[in-house]
Amino acid sequence: MGHWGRRSLSWLGELAVAVTIVGLVGASSAMAGDPQSTGEGATRQVEGAVLLETEQIEEYDPWEPYNEKIFTFNHKVFDRYVLKPAATAWDYLPDPVQESLGKAFDNIATPRRVVNNLLQAKFKSAGTELARFGINTTVGVVGFFDVAKKMGLEKSDADTGQTLGIWGVGPGPYLILPFLPPLTARDAFGFAADAAMDPLNYLIPFAALAGRGTGDVVNTRSQNLELFESVEESTVDLYSAVRNFYLQGRQRAIAK
Repeated sequence: MGHWGRRSLSWLGELAVAVTIVGLVGASSAMAGDPQSTGEGATRQVEGAVLLETEQIEEYDPWEPYNEKIFTFNHKVFDRYVLKPAATAWDYLPDPVQESLGKAFDNIATPRRVVNNLLQAKFKSAGTELARFGINTTVGVVGFFDVAKKMGLEKSDADTGQTLGIWGVGPGPYLILPFLPPLTARDAFGFAADAAMDPLNYLIPFAALAGRGTGDVVNTRSQNLELFESVEESTVDLYSAVRNFYLQGRQRAIAK
């Protein structure tokens, strides 16, 4: 796996449409408190979280019986029989190709980051995102190459659920939906808003958009095959672990 493929992806950073990865992927992504975390350090961070080496947070899960059933479906049916086989086949693509695809998907998500950085009064970060988009879309060939990063312009992730949390909106109940990563009631509204900020929603037919979203998900899953295998093998109560470090990751994202 390439360097990019080993990192723990920031929550919703690459998942801007409603065809997303299962809870394990979303939650492990949330544990990357720093969106720039890469390499072995990020891997150890995720693995440590799965082993419940986490701070104590309030876990409001009144819909747990329902959530557990959907989580089991997502993990034991959708991921095992659909997503993982597709990701395994996708993993035969050379690392540079996977990395470039990931960067292109990330570039498409720029409007969400710009808008939410502005709403969070992070004006410097919003300006950096605009500069990154301009450079990577042109010199970086529509985002396949992260030229802006080489120029010192780092990505600063932000999403609508995070913005609502900063504004004082409580997370509400923990929520698991079919085919989607973990959410809270607040993040579910944020997820819909983020999807509405995906420019491709308004430019291409739904079938093509779903295909792009699915390719994003499979690409992410293929780059983390070994990591997720390790997570599954080292965790006794996967549902509770995912819930804990997803909620912890969201709390950190709002507090930073």
